[in-house]
Amino acid sequence: MNNLNSVLIEGNLVRDPLIRSTTKGRSVCNFTIASNRYYKQDTNFEKEVGFFDVEAWGKLGDACGNLGRKGRGVRVVGRLKQDRWTGSDGKSHNKVAIVAEHVEYRPEFKKAAEADSEAEVLAESAEVYEPDIEEDILFTGFQKETAESIAAQSITF
Repeated sequence: MNNLNSVLIEGNLVRDPLIRSTTKGRSVCNFTIASNRYYKQDTNFEKEVGFFDVEAWGKLGDACGNLGRKGRGVRVVGRLKQDRWTGSDGKSHNKVAIVAEHVEYRPEFKKAAEADSEAEVLAESAEVYEPDIEEDILFTGFQKETAESIAAQSITF
């Protein structure tokens, strides 16, 4: 029977990723994911949060370091790795981490304040359509509606 060691986890980055290099020059990126689980207990819904350490190596690690930001949604496919060591005090320690093989980030959306200010800039910079006299009858109020619709479309997701 073959052994299976595979993990798929989704959550949010707890902090910005940390990129380091080994003595041989290979890059490794470490980050932590917080994953929420909701379940019903009696009549109430409960929330359980798990924190998982992830390491990504090589080019994947470089990409994770460049794209990852605290709070950004992420999906990681990888495997579990257990490190064991003996501390200076003689006690045995171990740590389980996820070694990433594939990482996907959720799209970043601008905050409402940034989107509103961008919409105002777009509305101010939008070209005003000046219709001919014949077209003016058909398109009354076109300039104002066009600028507002352009601004509204730019912040719609």
